[in-house]
Amino acid sequence: MGKIVGMTQSNYLPWKGYFDYINSVDEFYFYDDVQYTKQDWRNRNLIKTPKGTEWLTVPVGSSRDRLIYEVEIKDHAWQKSHWGKIVQYYRTTPYFRMYKEFFEEFYRGVEWTNLSEMNQTMIKRIAREILGIETKFGDSRPFNLVGKKEQRYIPLLKKVGCTVFLSGPSAKNYLTEESMAKEGIRLEWMSYDGYPEYSQLYPPFNHHVSIIDLIFNEGPNVKEYMLSFKK
Repeated sequence: MGKIVGMTQSNYLPWKGYFDYINSVDEFYFYDDVQYTKQDWRNRNLIKTPKGTEWLTVPVGSSRDRLIYEVEIKDHAWQKSHWGKIVQYYRTTPYFRMYKEFFEEFYRGVEWTNLSEMNQTMIKRIAREILGIETKFGDSRPFNLVGKKEQRYIPLLKKVGCTVFLSGPSAKNYLTEESMAKEGIRLEWMSYDGYPEYSQLYPPFNHHVSIIDLIFNEGPNVKEYMLSFKK
């Protein structure tokens, strides 16, 4: 049996597709030793409100000269604000009470000082404790990767014994099956097509909001509305 590996940057409260990606591989590596990008998913995500989708954004300053794992969080007022909005817009969902303590601890129990640490902690906890995902987690930093694009991936993938690299579709502009095949690695693409709709507040339906929307609305039934658990 081959080993399927995935790798991408950590995001703040990612959408369900991020967790489907994790659940589709044997080992998943956070790729946070790359350039931090503004107005991206690293420090923000979407929730549903009666007026449409709204961004929950973690304030991390405007500097572009830093890697993701170097991004510090100096202001903590956002934690109370984000939790307040989550309570305001999701308290009437069927399973809010079931998961309230889990998320409240995240926002009120810790003062986060590093974006990467915060994102990775929350992603791993949701994956393990709510979704029951057993994928092995790792971090790209100990591998001291250098170079550009796929050339940075290769040493890590070879060192961990990867035979299949599952990539998100956004990498199609620089990753090729030929370049990976030369290293003895088969390249496959993650697909996010075919998600079923679920009982979601505030129509119209939107698939691209944070996974907390699915968790609060469907609770223990969450796996029925994800793709990777049906394979």
